[in-house]
Amino acid sequence: MKNGSFAFPPAAQRAQALGEIHARPYTLVPSPRVIFQLAFLTEGGTTVDHAVLSELSRSRGVSPPVRDANHHTMGWGQGTLRWERHTEFSTYFWDCPAPTKFGEAVLVHPFGDGFSPPGTLIAGIRLELRPDTPETRGAIDVFDPTSLCYSDVKDGQATIVTDFRQNGDGLTQILVIDRGMTPAGRGALVQRLLDIETYRTLAMMGLPLAQSLSPEIRRIEDGLTAVTQRMKQHARDEADVMLAEITRLAAELEANAALSLYRFGASRAYYGIVQERVRTLAEVAIPGHETLGFFLERRLAPAMRTCQSVEERQANLSRKLARATALLRSWIDVELEQLNATLLNSMDRRAKLQLRLQQTVEGLSVAAISYYVVGLFGYVAKALHDLGLPAKPETLTGLSVPVVVVGMWLLVRAIRRRHAEEDAH
Repeated sequence: MKNGSFAFPPAAQRAQALGEIHARPYTLVPSPRVIFQLAFLTEGGTTVDHAVLSELSRSRGVSPPVRDANHHTMGWGQGTLRWERHTEFSTYFWDCPAPTKFGEAVLVHPFGDGFSPPGTLIAGIRLELRPDTPETRGAIDVFDPTSLCYSDVKDGQATIVTDFRQNGDGLTQILVIDRGMTPAGRGALVQRLLDIETYRTLAMMGLPLAQSLSPEIRRIEDGLTAVTQRMKQHARDEADVMLAEITRLAAELEANAALSLYRFGASRAYYGIVQERVRTLAEVAIPGHETLGFFLERRLAPAMRTCQSVEERQANLSRKLARATALLRSWIDVELEQLNATLLNSMDRRAKLQLRLQQTVEGLSVAAISYYVVGLFGYVAKALHDLGLPAKPETLTGLSVPVVVVGMWLLVRAIRRRHAEEDAH
C-alpha cells in the first residue's frame, strides 16, 4: 500500500463476483411504451448466438461483442435492442414508443425478415405500458375472460392484465396500466413480468418429457414384477437368465434417468424463479378476477409435481432393481461357491493321485538309476579283476546292488525333502 491507497492484490474471482450483482440492471422505461422480448434456445451453442448478434451489430454500425460476453446493447430505431445470454437460452429485448391502440402492429422492428434466429423460439412476449385512460381500460376486453389475470401491484401504482394467450404473431400479450410509476419502477416491473413469462415456459419443458417417460417407467416396472414373480419358483434354475433381464431393464432406466436429469433439475430451478418473481409483485386481486400468481400456481404446480413424481419413480425403481440384482447375485454366488467346492475337491483328488503317481515314478526312478549305477560298477569290477584283484567281478557287482539301491533312495528322498522346504518358504 502506497501513500494511503488500498492497492492490494485482488482475488482472481473478485471482479466477477462484484460485477455479477450489477449484471442485470433494470431498464429505465418511459411511458407509453411497447416492449418485445424473444427467448431462443441455443441448441447450436454460443458460437451461433454470437454470430447472429455480431451480424446485427455490424448492420447497425456497432462493434460486435466479445465472444464470452453475456450482455450487449445497441440502438435500434426509436428504441434499444438488448441481448442477454443465459445457460440454455438467450433473450432479445427491444422497446419503442407504443402505437396509438393496444395491440396495433409495429411495422419497424429488429425481428423482421433480415433477422436470423440463433435457435428455436421458446418464449415471445409483447408488453405494453400505457397510462390509465378510458381507452386503455377498454383494451382489457381484448383478453380472453376465461384465463384473464387482472390485479393491482406496487400499492396501486399499476395494474397488470394478461390472459397468457398468444396473438397473431405468436407473442404473449401483457398490458400494464401505469398510474404514475417512476422509470426505474416501470423497469423493475417490466423485468419481473418478462421473467415470469419466460421462465414459466421454460419450467413447463419438463412436463412433455415426464409424460413421455411415464409409459417407459411403467413398462420397466411391469418387467421387474414379472422377473420377481419368476424368482419365487425358478431362482436357482434361471438365475443367469433373470439377471440378464434385470440388467437390461436397469440399463434402460438409467438411460432415461440420465436423459431427464438436467431437464427436471432445470424445471425446478425455473419454477423457483417464477415463484420468487410472483412474490415480488405483491399482487392485490381485483374482485371477480384471478391474480397472475394464483393462475400460474394452479397450472404450474401440477406440472412440477408430475415431473417430481416421475423423478421419484425412477429413483425408487432403480433401488428395487438394485435389490433384485443383489438377490439374484447372491443365489449365483452360492451356486459358484458350490461349484468351486466341487472343483476344489476334484483338484484335491487329482493332487493325491498325482502324488501317488509321483511316488511310484520316484520308486521306478530309483530302480532305474540303481540299475545303471550297478552296471557302471560292473565295468569297474571287471577292470579291477583284470588288474589283479582276486575277487570275481560278478561277486563285487552283486554286493554293490543293495548299497547302490539304498544310496539312490536316500539321495532321492533328500532331494524331495529340500524341495518341500523351499515350497514351505
